[in-house]
Amino acid sequence: MDRIPATRLSRLLTGWAADGPGALPRLLADALRELAERGDVAPGTALPSQRALASALGVSRSTVTSAYGLLEAEGRLESRHGSGSRLRASGAVGEPVGEGRLASFGTRDGVVDLSSGALEGLPAVADALDSLSGRDLAAALAGDGYLPYGLPRLRELLAEQYRAAGLPTSPDQILVTAGSQQALWLITQGLVEPGDTVVVEDPTYRGALEALRARGARLVPLPAYGSRSGAARATDVHDDGPAALARLTGRIRPRLVYLQPAVHNPTGRAMSGPTRRAWAAVLAERGLYTVEDNAYAELSLSEDGAPPPLAAQLPDGTTATIGTLSKLYWGGLRLGWIRASRPVIHRLAELRKSVDLSCPVVEQLLAVRLLQGLPEARARRRAQLRERLAAAERLLTAQAPHWRWERPAGGSALWVELPGTDAEATAQLARRAGVLVVPGPAFSAVDGFRSRLRLPFAARQDQHDPHDQYDRLAAALPVLLHSADRAGPVR
Repeated sequence: MDRIPATRLSRLLTGWAADGPGALPRLLADALRELAERGDVAPGTALPSQRALASALGVSRSTVTSAYGLLEAEGRLESRHGSGSRLRASGAVGEPVGEGRLASFGTRDGVVDLSSGALEGLPAVADALDSLSGRDLAAALAGDGYLPYGLPRLRELLAEQYRAAGLPTSPDQILVTAGSQQALWLITQGLVEPGDTVVVEDPTYRGALEALRARGARLVPLPAYGSRSGAARATDVHDDGPAALARLTGRIRPRLVYLQPAVHNPTGRAMSGPTRRAWAAVLAERGLYTVEDNAYAELSLSEDGAPPPLAAQLPDGTTATIGTLSKLYWGGLRLGWIRASRPVIHRLAELRKSVDLSCPVVEQLLAVRLLQGLPEARARRRAQLRERLAAAERLLTAQAPHWRWERPAGGSALWVELPGTDAEATAQLARRAGVLVVPGPAFSAVDGFRSRLRLPFAARQDQHDPHDQYDRLAAALPVLLHSADRAGPVR
């Protein structure tokens, strides 16, 4: 079996040192044993060398040596000369849970959680809910409530939005989903077969990487953001992409290309007009199917908002565009959609029926109300994000002047470079001190950007207290700075 890279294993071990009292070797051994029993690491997988794992976790080599020794004494680890140490499973293997992107959401006592950039809900959600009545539900009650494609009125409103943006769309080209993540999962399951080549930007949205890896896709990253080391560069995040894609498709034929043209996660950048045209030219010329993820488009900081969909510049039937209301209004509103050709929408709807017969109708009625207030919601969220971004930049400039970042075009996080510092080790050390943060390799198909952290700047320390103005980033920064000092250089 293949050896699991130390960087990937360190992400699987998120929070291991905060799981309870005890010596670090015992905590690490317990965490490794749990990975094997859950099936997150397949039996027989070769573990990283002790030196490599120690570096990734930000601990001493003796800690890893002792943990491996404890597992070997239990019969949970088999050491073979020339092939390293391999984990053994014991007992029932549970359902695999992946790399835990959602596992660290929420907070524990004494923990500052910067693992998510999700925002608190807008008051407009409660206002829209208050305005709903039984009359709004009367028409839906005449049917059985199972709407695998979505509420007709909602699909029509979404189609109208695309038409207004210059992309001709009919309601039967819209599939309503339970958030943008379900939309991405459906596309991955419905359009990608195991072993298919999928082109992604590097870095890119980690939820997309996880969904594609789980499907067994072969990920080919484009050098779309500076060098593999993550060096800061004052050019468009997508500048290198079109030329690299043209070269790549001279050798291989990818199944699809996954892009975030409007507001990019994690960098917060947006495609410039010339770059959008360059992408569209290459994609159209090569006839490549494009998944355009605009989940963060509504968090644009520009007064003009997000630009028209890239799909408007591409041949009809060659794109699937993802959208959502969850980022703008509230994460608890699980409402997203896919805009694609009718055959693709039909295929994805049939797939969706196997796991989810319909999105909740009441939430879709709520979405109809919310769509009518989009301009006001965008303005309110934009003002909020700008205020919090300015405060975060003042804080970082004062306390971490040696860190580097570029002002984002949208989103709720900064893509920060810690020059020469191992961000993976920084994140592990910070976790042990009660701060959860995501390092750059989590957003890379090739474990790049080792000196980068994604730092959410817009979330409050206490999400349950609207009067609490204590910023989570301000609470976490002293720990992050101390951890970075101890982490050492990128290896």
